[in-house]
Amino acid sequence: QVQLVQSGGGLVHTGGSLRLSCAASGLTFSTYTMGWFRQAPGKEREFVAAITWGGGRTYYRDSVQGRFTISRENANNTVYLQMNILKPEDTAVYYCAATTNSRIVAADRVYNYWGQGTQVTVSS
Repeated sequence: QVQLVQSGGGLVHTGGSLRLSCAASGLTFSTYTMGWFRQAPGKEREFVAAITWGGGRTYYRDSVQGRFTISRENANNTVYLQMNILKPEDTAVYYCAATTNSRIVAADRVYNYWGQGTQVTVSS
């Protein structure tokens, strides 16, 4: 049984930082591309960042480039999303996800497994 268990998140002021974690079990973590998505109220889920199985490639949506950093520790089956210089428009529920697809990483339809979601709220 595959599980992606998220932790982190919370409430911060504009300009603050948060780190999200996602611990995976039940899969061969080192063979999966890991991604982060988010969904704000009334909006569709959107891609945030992804990292390939070996960590060699990372991808970001334009609006978080330079502020967010995705990383992974294959020894601990964990992926992280470090979020700096947070803005109110980053407010959303954030989800981690896993896929064996290393080419199409920004489409949620290719992800096989999802975390439970964690709320990130940035106050102005």
